[in-house]
Amino acid sequence: MPRVLGVDIPNDKPTYIALQYLHGVGQPRAIEICRNLGLDMQRRARELSEDDIQKINSTLDNDYTVEGQLRRQVQENIGRLRNIGSYRGLRHRRSLPCRGQRTRTNARTRKGIKKTVAGKKGVKDARH
Repeated sequence: MPRVLGVDIPNDKPTYIALQYLHGVGQPRAIEICRNLGLDMQRRARELSEDDIQKINSTLDNDYTVEGQLRRQVQENIGRLRNIGSYRGLRHRRSLPCRGQRTRTNARTRKGIKKTVAGKKGVKDARH
C-alpha cells in the first residue's frame, strides 16, 4: 500500500479516489492535485511510482492543510469559540447541535444514547 503523509491509501482504487482517504481531501481537491501534478486520475494507486508519491506528499505539505494539522486547527477553532463564550461555543460544550437543528426529537448523534426520564404516565388525577 502506498503511504501518503503517513496514511495508507488503498491499492485497488483510482488515484483520485485513493487520495480522498486523507482527512481534508475531498473529490474536487483530489482531482485538482492529480491535474496539477499531471497524474492520470484513473491509474490505480499501486501503479504510482515513488517519485509520484513524493510529489503528492510535497504538494500536500506545502499547499494544503490536511490530516493532523487540519484536525488540530479545527480543535483550536472550537476551543476558541468555547473560551470567548459564544453561542456556538456553549453548544459545543454541551454536546448539542451548533447549526440550529431541532433537539426536541432527533439530534441523537450529538446527544448520545437516550436517557429515559420517569414521567407522569398512567398517574390519574384524584380531583376529577
